[in-house]
Amino acid sequence: MDAEKLRLQEHYANNTNWLKWGPYVSERQWGTVREDYSADGNAWNFITHDMARSKAYRWGEEGIAGISDEKQQLCLSLALWNGKDPILKERLFGLTNSEGNHGEDVKELYYYLDSTPTHSYLKMLYKYPQQAYPYSQLVQENKRRSKHEAEFELIDTGLFDHDEYFDVFTEYAKNAEEDILVQYTIHNRAGAEANLHVLPQLWFRNTWFDGSIKPYILYEGNNTLLLHHEKLGEYYCYADGAAETIFTNNETNEQKLYNSANDTPYVKDAFNNLVVNNDAGAINPNHEGTKAAFWYQVTVPTKSSVVVRLRLSKGKRFKPFDDFDSTLKLRQTEADTFYDGLHSSKSSDDERLVQRQAWAGMLWSKQYYNYNVKRWLDGDPHEPIPPGKRKDGRNNHWKHFVAEDIISMPDKWEYPWFAAWDLAFHCITLAPLDAGFAKKQLRMLVSASYIHPNGQLPAYEWDFGDVNPPVHAMATWEVYTADRRITGQQDLMFLEEIFQKLLMNFTWWVNRKDSEGNNIFEGGFLGLDNIGVFNRSAPAPGGGNLEQADGTSWMAMYSLNMMRIALELALHNKAYESMAVKFAEHFLYIAGSLANMGEDSLGLWDDQDGFYYDVLRHPDCSWDRLRLRTLVGLIPMFAVIVFDEAKWKNLPLFSERLDWFMQQRPDLVDLVSRWKDTKGNQKHLFSLLRGHRMKLLLKRMLDTNEFLSDYGIRSISKVYEQQPYQYFLNGADYSVKYTPAESDSNMFGGNSNWRGPIWMPINYLLICSLDRFQEYYTDDFRVEYPTGSGQYFSLAEIAQALRERLKNIFLKDGQGNRPVFGGHPKLNTDPHFKDYILFHEYFHGDNGKGLGASHQTGWTGLVALLI
Repeated sequence: MDAEKLRLQEHYANNTNWLKWGPYVSERQWGTVREDYSADGNAWNFITHDMARSKAYRWGEEGIAGISDEKQQLCLSLALWNGKDPILKERLFGLTNSEGNHGEDVKELYYYLDSTPTHSYLKMLYKYPQQAYPYSQLVQENKRRSKHEAEFELIDTGLFDHDEYFDVFTEYAKNAEEDILVQYTIHNRAGAEANLHVLPQLWFRNTWFDGSIKPYILYEGNNTLLLHHEKLGEYYCYADGAAETIFTNNETNEQKLYNSANDTPYVKDAFNNLVVNNDAGAINPNHEGTKAAFWYQVTVPTKSSVVVRLRLSKGKRFKPFDDFDSTLKLRQTEADTFYDGLHSSKSSDDERLVQRQAWAGMLWSKQYYNYNVKRWLDGDPHEPIPPGKRKDGRNNHWKHFVAEDIISMPDKWEYPWFAAWDLAFHCITLAPLDAGFAKKQLRMLVSASYIHPNGQLPAYEWDFGDVNPPVHAMATWEVYTADRRITGQQDLMFLEEIFQKLLMNFTWWVNRKDSEGNNIFEGGFLGLDNIGVFNRSAPAPGGGNLEQADGTSWMAMYSLNMMRIALELALHNKAYESMAVKFAEHFLYIAGSLANMGEDSLGLWDDQDGFYYDVLRHPDCSWDRLRLRTLVGLIPMFAVIVFDEAKWKNLPLFSERLDWFMQQRPDLVDLVSRWKDTKGNQKHLFSLLRGHRMKLLLKRMLDTNEFLSDYGIRSISKVYEQQPYQYFLNGADYSVKYTPAESDSNMFGGNSNWRGPIWMPINYLLICSLDRFQEYYTDDFRVEYPTGSGQYFSLAEIAQALRERLKNIFLKDGQGNRPVFGGHPKLNTDPHFKDYILFHEYFHGDNGKGLGASHQTGWTGLVALLI
C-alpha cells in the first residue's frame, strides 16, 4: 500500500487526523449571503471587494492559496504587491452579479495543479501582473459589453502579452498532521528583473466578538511566531530568510467603513496601509495581535526565480528547515505514486495531466462552511440588532439549519457555498480518491442540521427552499459501489443510513411536487436555470401548472435508485424487500404517467416527434404541449438500472409482488422495459424506455443538426439557432433560441445558460445510461451514429464515442490546441500557459470553449472519470 493510501486508512480508522488541515479557506467571503446583514438582502453591496480588506468577517475567511484547520480557527494565505497596484493583493478580484455582462465573474489567472486526498501535498499557481492591476478597466469594459458579447477577461487586457508577470507557485507538504511546510516559488517571466513584496499572512478568525477568550500571536525572535488559541492550542510559524514581522488585529476598521471609532488602532487593513501607503503607524509596534505576516521584499532576476519558505508546526522546531527540502520532495514523490495507481495504463501523458488537475481542483475546492440561519437572522448577542425586515428574509423557513463543516464547493470564488445537486456529482468524482470523504458529504446533507423537518434538502445558499434534481440516491449508490470496489468491503451501514433519510425526502417530493396526484411532477427550477420556455422558479404564467418531463423523469430515476438500494439491503435484511417493492411500484406509476397513461390520457411522450415535452395546463383545464426539444426530453433515459438474475432469485417476495402487479396492471408494465425477461444474459432491466422509444430519442440526440456536438451533447437542439421556438401566451412572446455560449438574458443573473452549451453532469449521466442499457441489450442492439451517417454501433461504442468528445474539450488536438481555451494563441502555445487547465461551468456548444465559472466548477471534475 502506498504512503498516501496508508494515511487515508489511518485517518478513517481514527488513529490520526490527516485532514485537520487543508485548503479550507474560501476565495471569496465578501458578497455572500452569510455575511449579508442588510435589510434588503443585497449581499453583493453589503460587503464589496473594496470593503473586504477592512471588514472582519462573521462566518468565514478568504485568501489566496489559503489553508486552515478544519474549524477555521487559524488561517494562512498569501498576499503580494508589485509596487504599482493601488491595493495589496490579498484576495482575488472579480465582478459582482450586476457588474459582469454575464453575472459574477472572477478576473484572475490561477490554477489548482496538485493535491493528495489528505492534503499531504498541495500545489497551486497564481499569475500576478508586474504592471498595475486593471481593476477599473475590467469593471468598465465588462459593464460596457452587452449580453451578446463575450466576457472581458484579465488576459484580454494585454498585460501578459510581453511576459511581464510573476508565476507564483504555492506548495504545502505535511511532515505530520500538524506540521506543515510551505514553499512559495516566484518566477519572473519578464525580460528584466522585477521587485515583489511577498507577505505570507497568518490570522485567527474573529470568534471573540461574543466575549470568548481572544487568541494571540506573539513574536518569539529569530523569524518565529507563537500562535496561541484556547481550543487549537499552540502553534509556531518559522520563516526562512530575511523577513520583517508585522502585526495587527483581525478587527473591522470601523472608522473607514462606518465613520465610527475603532476599538483598537490596529485593524484588519493595516498591512495594506503599511506596504502600499507607507503608513508605519498602522501596525502594532509591540509585535503582537491576532493577525501577523512575514514581509519579504525580493528582487527576482529576469527569467529566474526566488523561493520563500515557512513552516507551521504544533510544537517547537529547533532546526525547522534542515529536513524541509527532503520532506517536500518525498511528498511530491508520494503524490506521483498515488496518482500512478489511479491512471489507466492506456491513458496518454496528456490525458493523465488533465485527469490529475481535474482531481486536484476537486480537492482544492473544499471549504470551511459556517452558517447558523437562526442566529444569522436574529443577530449575535452583544452586536447591533439587524433590521426587522430580516426576520422574513432569505431562508427564514430554515431556522433549524446549522453548518460548521468542510464541504466540497462548486467554485470557491464564484460559488463559495454548497449546492445540493452539484455536491452529489462532486461525491461521485471524489469517491475513487477518498470514498470516506464522499460518504461523509452525503451523510452531512441528510443530517438533521441540514435536511428540513419536512424532508426537503437545502438547495443552495441564496434559496435553500428552491428545488434541485433528486440525485442523492444515485450518488449514494455510486459512492457505495466505488468504496466497495476499492476496499473490497460493503459499507451497509452507510447505505442504510442514507436510505432511511432519503425516505423522508422522497415523501416530500411526492407530497409537495405532484399537485394533481397523477405522478407527474412540477419540480420548478431543478438546477437547469433557463432551459425552459418560462422561468421555472416562478409560478407558471397565467396561473397554470407546468408538468415537467425532467421533474417526472428525475423522480422515476429516484424511484429506481431507491429500489436498487433497498434490494441491496434486502440481501442482508429481508425487511427491506417490501421497500424495494414500494419503489418498484412508484416507478411503474410514474412510467405510466409519462407515457400517455394519466387519468386524462395526456402524458409527456409525443408520438408525432418521438420526444418527451413539458405540458402547460391552464386554469380552464385546457393544455399546451411545449414542443421545445431540450435536455428535458432526454432525461427519461436516466431512469435505468440493471441487476443480476442471482439477486432476483434471492428476493422471492420482490419477484412475486411484481408478478402480481403485472397481472393487475399489464397496461403499465407493457410501457417499460421487459424487466421480467433476462434476454438470455442473466440481466434484468428496469427502464422508462423500451427499445423503440429509446431509438427515437437517440435519433434526435445523435443528430449533429440537433444535440450532437463535436464536444458532447448540447443542452437544446441546434435547430433553434436559425428558427427559434416560439410560444405566445396572453400576448407575451416566450421564444427560445439556441445560444451556444453565455446567456443572452438576465434570467438567474445572466450567469448561467442551459439553452445550448454542453454541461458535464448531464453528459456524464447520458453516458452512464447508455452503458447500463448495453449491459442488458448487448452488442445486438445497434443504433445509427451519427444520425444520417449510415453507420451503426452498439450502445457501448456510442458511449465511448461521447466520452472521447467530452475529453477532447481539454485535450490537445492535432495542432496542439485545447478547445477549452477558445482559440486563444497564448493559452494554447505559451509553455507557461498551455498545460494549465481550467475546468469551467459549461462549454460552448459548437467549439468547446470554456464558459461560466472558470475554476473547478465541481461537477466538471467528472471528466476525470471519463479518462
